[in-house]
Amino acid sequence: MKNNVQLITYIDRLTGSDTQTLNNILNDQLTDLFSGIHLLPFYYPIDGSDAGFDPIDHTQVDSRLGNWNDIKALGQEHELMADLIVNHMSAKSKEFKDVLANGNNSPYWDLFLTKDKIFPNGLSEQQRKKIYRPRPGSCFTNFALPNNESEDFWTTFTDNQIDIDITSEMGKEYLTRILKKFSENNIKMIRLDAAGYAFKKAGTSCFMLDETFEFIDELSKAANDLGIETLVEIHSYFQTQIEIAKRVDRVYDFALPPLVLHSIFSRDFTALTRWLKISPKNCITVLDTHDGIGIIDVGPMNGKPGLLDNSEIDNLVEKIHLNSAGESKKATGAAASNVDLYQVNCTYYDALGQNDFDYLVARAIQFFSPGTPQVYYAGLLAEKNAMELLLKTNVGRDINRPYLDSTIIDKALNKPFTKAMVSLIQLRNNCDAFNGEFTVNSDFSALEMKWEKDEHSATLVVDLANRSAKIRITESNDMRIVCLNTLLN
Repeated sequence: MKNNVQLITYIDRLTGSDTQTLNNILNDQLTDLFSGIHLLPFYYPIDGSDAGFDPIDHTQVDSRLGNWNDIKALGQEHELMADLIVNHMSAKSKEFKDVLANGNNSPYWDLFLTKDKIFPNGLSEQQRKKIYRPRPGSCFTNFALPNNESEDFWTTFTDNQIDIDITSEMGKEYLTRILKKFSENNIKMIRLDAAGYAFKKAGTSCFMLDETFEFIDELSKAANDLGIETLVEIHSYFQTQIEIAKRVDRVYDFALPPLVLHSIFSRDFTALTRWLKISPKNCITVLDTHDGIGIIDVGPMNGKPGLLDNSEIDNLVEKIHLNSAGESKKATGAAASNVDLYQVNCTYYDALGQNDFDYLVARAIQFFSPGTPQVYYAGLLAEKNAMELLLKTNVGRDINRPYLDSTIIDKALNKPFTKAMVSLIQLRNNCDAFNGEFTVNSDFSALEMKWEKDEHSATLVVDLANRSAKIRITESNDMRIVCLNTLLN
């Protein structure tokens, strides 16, 4: 993977159309900005109950977006990342429908995970309390079967997302078949979606067990053998992320987004600096994604201190709600469906009160942080909260999943912020210093992040007390300074 800025996008929500249109936009309006593209689920169907993360057929491109040849063509000019949804598939899939019709006589029975497979002697209350679930309520759903029978199936996320038995031969074959389809169509990296929940074991949390690491290791090796890198997607305690990073190709730096917000809100870089000195270097950095702004990644867990304490986290969340004029409250927690316990649903731009300077500073910090930066399509264009879409769907995360098109993109690219953002992306892509050594220092409201390689260096200096930020680039004997305030004018 090239160490350049990448784009995260849905095909249809950015283009208003299909894969070929996305290719045109990347070669026209967004030309030479992104070396790689994380294509959010493009499988059939893209408009299920979880925006494509509940595939009926994981190996089929939704025909509204095109076909595998279109994906393959897109991958000829950009490194493509796709989601391998390892934990579950749709209840509307032909496989699960066959299970509902034929019970344990179905040839697909072993593909899915039932409660009895993990708890053959029954689930005690003590065992139930140990199970970690990212949403409130039970992780099982009872489905009717033939002959007046029924069965409790694992549904870690929603009752339309049936968990796969990854230990069964059929489960292994299912995942292998998807990997092969990816390798045949220019997919160079996979994001292991919800991998932390894939392995279940009685008497445990059923989350990030030793066996989960073994599963990730095996799946990563299978992917690597096909020329595919793996990115593990896990929201968890920060120390867990550090340990996971030692065992996989790449992880997300999910602690970065809330820490950047905390730093700007409090005008104190102490917590962020502490994290950047110990954070994994083999990471993908983000500020926003198709999900909300994670909180669990910086918080305490099981009596162990977090990167922020509970009071700081409460202040962070309340400030987001305040900056977004209460819109984030309408999309978070019990206020909307897709209820999550660990994130706030809001655009990053609105979380910062639509302040262009603060948002550009946040992006500069991201680009200077260790790892390869990815920029979400809505964040690239500084899109505001999609309240009309939220009211229409009542899906909390839709507040940051707008439907755009070429005309909207043209208008957005003419905004002062977006022009500054493009300049920042080009700077990050073209400076060789980012392939060197990283250092970071701070003094409360002042931050310095520096990259050095041979005679090349890039230094970001931010002072929130006087609202200034500049980048100093040195290449051989040439030195230039880029002021973020100037970029916005």
